[in-house]
Amino acid sequence: MLQIDMIMRTLAFKYTLAIGVFILLVLVGFFIRGILLSVLNRAVKKTAMRLDDIILETVKGPSFIWILIPAVYFSLQILPNFSEHWSQIIDRVFLSLIIISVTWTLANGISKLLAEYAGKVAPALPVTSLTQNFIKLVIIVIGLMILLDSLGVKITTLITALGIGSLAVALALKDTLSNLFAGIHILVDRPIQIGQFVKLDSGEKGYVTEIGWRSVKIRMLPNNTVIIPNSKLVNSVLSNYYYPERELAVLVQVGVHYKSNLEHVEKVTIETGEEIMRNATGGVPGFKPFIRYHTFNDFSIDFTVILRAKEFVDNYLIKHEFIKALHKRYKTEGIEIPFPIRTIMQEK
Repeated sequence: MLQIDMIMRTLAFKYTLAIGVFILLVLVGFFIRGILLSVLNRAVKKTAMRLDDIILETVKGPSFIWILIPAVYFSLQILPNFSEHWSQIIDRVFLSLIIISVTWTLANGISKLLAEYAGKVAPALPVTSLTQNFIKLVIIVIGLMILLDSLGVKITTLITALGIGSLAVALALKDTLSNLFAGIHILVDRPIQIGQFVKLDSGEKGYVTEIGWRSVKIRMLPNNTVIIPNSKLVNSVLSNYYYPERELAVLVQVGVHYKSNLEHVEKVTIETGEEIMRNATGGVPGFKPFIRYHTFNDFSIDFTVILRAKEFVDNYLIKHEFIKALHKRYKTEGIEIPFPIRTIMQEK
């Protein structure tokens, strides 16, 4: 009975000591973490670079786990000896936790760095959610292979098995993979980019807001969003109003009476267009408008006025202001804009 009592006391002492060591290590770890973060925060504020800010933000969260893992591990070493089998399992579990936390931290950190310095890497590869997720996936796969190798799993055998199984998966996910590879094609070929104004052959037009792994999102002018699968987008004809530049011609169709002095009409119309280019929002002040007569119509001589806008959506306001100003100026100059008249004769 005395021997059992001694064993129970010894066990109670070891468990109490293990809990005490765990609490102590956690407190020491958080104390050191607080000092380091305070010092690093002051150092980061003195630099203009965003690199150190991103690194600090990335490791701040996982540092909690990096404190708890060794605290739990060393506390367990105080407890009664485990069998060799369980000791190996515990070691592998803790090693796995370290590898997972480091992998996840690297994936998030590199993704944030890529997004921060998108302007510098965009000429080579546009940075979108698809790019960031793809980079994350690559890092996670590498971390998973390291984890499996540390657990004694033969990676070559696993890769062979995955190669056979991937064929069945590819057939089952044919549409999903089609959209994924189409998204990669969009990023590499760059027919569109985020922020550009585009029009599809089906009639939808608006600003590209996201290029994802499955679809492209376009915010239309009524402020609704149309979602287009990547595979459909790459096979459609689209107009990119930002390529090769944002400025574009604004064409306005006008017709004047046959008795009009065409030289005078041209002079008045160009003067009105120049005024609109200078004063209307979205106009290009340095552009000189011009006209081209093109049709002897039934009631009028028709021509096209060529103006210029800074980007596509500006053409609506430019046309609006130009038509108002031209109507007023034609009325002042006595230039007539004819319109068809239909006379209905009633039999008696």
